[in-house]
Amino acid sequence: MEKGELLSVVLLSYYSKDKLAKAYNKVSETLNKNNINFELIIVDDGSKDNSFEIAKELEEKHNNIFAYQLSKNYTSHYSIFAGLSVCKGDCAVVIPDDEQQPYEIIVKMVGLWKKGQQIILPYRNSRDDQYFSKMFSTFYYRLMNKFSIVEFPVGGIDTFFIDREIIDILNSKIKPINTSSITEILRLGFDPHYLPFERERGTNAKSRWTFKKKLKLASDTFFSSSKFPIKLIVTSGFIIAFAAVILAIFYLYIKLFGNPDFWGSFPDGWISLVLLISFFGGAILFSIGVIAEYIWRIYEEVKNRPGYIIKKK
Repeated sequence: MEKGELLSVVLLSYYSKDKLAKAYNKVSETLNKNNINFELIIVDDGSKDNSFEIAKELEEKHNNIFAYQLSKNYTSHYSIFAGLSVCKGDCAVVIPDDEQQPYEIIVKMVGLWKKGQQIILPYRNSRDDQYFSKMFSTFYYRLMNKFSIVEFPVGGIDTFFIDREIIDILNSKIKPINTSSITEILRLGFDPHYLPFERERGTNAKSRWTFKKKLKLASDTFFSSSKFPIKLIVTSGFIIAFAAVILAIFYLYIKLFGNPDFWGSFPDGWISLVLLISFFGGAILFSIGVIAEYIWRIYEEVKNRPGYIIKKK
């Protein structure tokens, strides 16, 4: 990098006491040999072990490490927003603590940034995950690409490299609640550059990215970037109304011209009443449920609560 240019590396930490020093040493070795000036922003996402204490010890030993801790576990995407809010670099990259993204790719992204790319999105060529995790991820990204206004690579995106202009936009224009950093970056435009890489296999330790957290992220991402549920309500309402008209004509025909020996005998109005109540009752409950998702997000927005809180040192 040119003299005076600074790269902010945001390291996401959650129960990472055994990984922080190792991550810093590897990042430092990779970037220093390529003459890349950097700061390491460690964002502890409310760990209950001594991860943050270790991060503070590293901060005291190295003048380019800055440690922050969130007031509770907000999950990784809110940690990303928190890290970007305090970074000082001309560009920034987000890395997890599991080393599944090779650090050499940061050097490639710096090179692309120096050529003018403002948003660089590394994505996985393949996934070496457990079957159900891989199936969930594939379904999620296909669903997003089909029904939302943003588009993900099939392998998915876990991190990104962005220019200072993008950092400032995220910090000043985007409210980090009920959304994800990746979604908001994709919505900005700026002709992002996609960079494929081979993801390393993680450790055999139990993943801290639980299904509940994945489901919460999927819900936030989908409802913050898709109008499909609203369109579905309108379309379903039209189809149901049209079906009701056809059903009314059908029963009217049976009533006037039908053969009682063939159709049988039912109390007047019983079949149509039961079908209509069941059909419309289910449609109404479904529609109310989808609308409630949007009303809940409006409710969260108007409360004006922060998406994250950084604890004072």
